Amino acid sequence: MSANVCNGCPAHDQLARMGIDVESYDHVVALAGNPNTGKSSVFNALTGLRQHVGNWTGKTVTRAEGAFGYKSRRYKLVDLPGTYSLLSASQDEEIARNFLLFGQPDCTVIVTDATALERNLNLVLQVLEITDKAVVCVNLMDEAERKGLEIDVRSLSRDLGVPAVPTVARSKQGMAELVSTVAAVIGGEIRTSPLRIETPAGVSEAISGLVPLIEDLVPGLANARWVALRLLDGDHKVREALLSGELADLAGSQHASAPQRSSRITAIAGAQ
Repeated sequence: MSANVCNGCPAHDQLARMGIDVESYDHVVALAGNPNTGKSSVFNALTGLRQHVGNWTGKTVTRAEGAFGYKSRRYKLVDLPGTYSLLSASQDEEIARNFLLFGQPDCTVIVTDATALERNLNLVLQVLEITDKAVVCVNLMDEAERKGLEIDVRSLSRDLGVPAVPTVARSKQGMAELVSTVAAVIGGEIRTSPLRIETPAGVSEAISGLVPLIEDLVPGLANARWVALRLLDGDHKVREALLSGELADLAGSQHASAPQRSSRITAIAGAQ
């Protein structure tokens, strides 16, 4: 998303509504991850002193933003709240989910702890359900080595379908490779094919039936498939956000008229 050429696009408008100023930046990068993965160290290593702190619009949750440059391009880095999932059970999870769905960053860096990689993959897979443009930062590689753990980053990248970069953020090891990888994913030099969990035939059919109904109800929604998955999983917050019009507001869509909304809601409810 080049801010210089996308001032009128829905994602740019949504970022503005979230309080993110992207006017002087070429691309927006989100930084996601579980708590205690060294995400703050990655943020500090990438941005240095070019950062500031405020609150998410309408929330008491702190938001950190920073910037970095690479090959004459300027990147806005938005540090999302540390969270274990995107299932919107907490305000932090809701903020992270909404930013990825509606802010549509050009790339999402998912910071993981090399010493607890399996536990961190839950969030990784959830992010990959939402976006194709992602890079996995395998941080704390020094801690893993001290514990005698060997991380096959190349195989991890192959299995996940997105680049994985080993780092030790505290000493800035791997930061240059992380930046160049993010730039290559945004620029298309690295093509991604994210791993998506296979769904049983019946669930796939249900998703196929729900997606057009959701897209009709919320024009411009970035990832109707993810919303359909959450509905089928019984996520009441997502269901209420859809039926109340909150998702339409977040997506920047116009509200459907009452009769149209009523009939579409009935169709969606019947499809679940």
